[in-house]
Amino acid sequence: MDPTAKAQICVPVCAPTIAAVGRASEQAAAWGDFIEIRLDCLDPAELASGLQNTEASLPGSGRLTILTFRPIEQGGQRKLEAKARLLFWLFNRPPADLFDIEFDIAAAPSLLDYSVGLDWNQVICSYHNFLGLPANLGEIYERLKASPARILKIAVQVDDAVDCIPVFELLERAQKDGREMIAIAMGAAGLATRILGPSRGAFLTYGALGDESATAPGQISARQLKEVYRIEKIDRQTKIMGLVGRPVSHSVSPQIHNTAFAESEINAVYIPFEVSDAKAFIGRMVHPRTRELDWNMRGLSVTAPHKFAVMDELDWIEPAARGIGAVNTIVVAGAKLHGYNTDARAFLKPLVQKLGSLRGVRCAIIGAGGAASAAAWALRQETADVTILARNNDKAEELAGRFGVAWSSVEKSSFAGFDLVINATSLGTRGTSEDESPANASQLRGTRLAYDLVYNPRETRFLREARDADCETLGGLPMLVAQAAEQFRLWTGSEAPEGAMLQAAEQALKS
Repeated sequence: MDPTAKAQICVPVCAPTIAAVGRASEQAAAWGDFIEIRLDCLDPAELASGLQNTEASLPGSGRLTILTFRPIEQGGQRKLEAKARLLFWLFNRPPADLFDIEFDIAAAPSLLDYSVGLDWNQVICSYHNFLGLPANLGEIYERLKASPARILKIAVQVDDAVDCIPVFELLERAQKDGREMIAIAMGAAGLATRILGPSRGAFLTYGALGDESATAPGQISARQLKEVYRIEKIDRQTKIMGLVGRPVSHSVSPQIHNTAFAESEINAVYIPFEVSDAKAFIGRMVHPRTRELDWNMRGLSVTAPHKFAVMDELDWIEPAARGIGAVNTIVVAGAKLHGYNTDARAFLKPLVQKLGSLRGVRCAIIGAGGAASAAAWALRQETADVTILARNNDKAEELAGRFGVAWSSVEKSSFAGFDLVINATSLGTRGTSEDESPANASQLRGTRLAYDLVYNPRETRFLREARDADCETLGGLPMLVAQAAEQFRLWTGSEAPEGAMLQAAEQALKS
């Protein structure tokens, strides 16, 4: 594919009946350039009786169709012997625009010898590995390349964003070889290949019909590809920003930042990067002097657990971030990386709006990580009276010592002596800890304000406990938007459209 051409999206349809395939295909036509019909998803009886009616089952879709008959070992829905698949593709295939045929038979001599009437210009020769990134990926590519198929496809499971590098390199290699290619890193860590692939020459990318309709790990919806990431506008010049952390799937930062870029008419995209090793990611994918990808990487948000680790990889760090001891924002400045912390200022903004002056306000910060550091530093700048509380007494004591404040165990019977209690832990975040809270109503009774830095969900258990204790409450969304707006200014030099960013965050949290 010409990397200057519009990105093409294929929407897979996996349904048990021909009628359901037809209905889903009509919906998919609104989002996709191609519709992939997964024949392996059909009930056996439906498959036997409906093969010749597949074309008729797509009334007025107006989209190109890809037929796939995937065996279970390649990510399909049923056991299919190679011989059965070979006979199917040779003699029983229904009409379609393209046929996705697995490499074990698409590159087999038997198919080459007996493919009477099979137009190789309609064939995608595909390889899938759901176990991980093969060490011999280059050899696998060469095996596929030996096939006369028009399009080559390789999809491999990855566990870290750095494993996207060899997948992007496949696209470069295919372009040099003059071959059309689909290359995908599956899993949450591979999202960048799905979003950026077409701008790097991928023939197409896959987008699910809905959030619950993914046919492969890490496959996001076609709606997200178009509306959140604006994939059709991404090109080689697009500035790349992103979120570095683990996990990052819960984040609404992509909705916030991509909305800001769209509102400001900036050619940029913001992508979540699931990263285990911050040092390797910064060195291999971000730093201009050492990165292995030719891309326009311009800045990053940094979240847990990497706010401390990235500091060793930066060329310059602002004094506030040094004082806090954590970086949440990276700016690519020429050949160097600059580090900032926008959490502290963002933390204060809604708090000051709520309470006014913080001088002498008695504050309890629950937590001892990056968010707690930013809160403690910010409150000390405002001459508040701060106490750090954490499950780990050593960490609480260490953080308190850095800022010259008091510390205590979080197993406190009451916070009644405090004006403000802050949850700076991840407890309550959507997912495994959603039903947890660092404090209950009886502990919070007598406190004026409870401030939860968790923003997803908006209504955390900590906030519910606080309201039951007749406390005022403040959620983490205003802080999130404020720190994102400051990041936007650092990356672009322009004022951020905060109203649009807040609206995008609120909408994302409703979905």
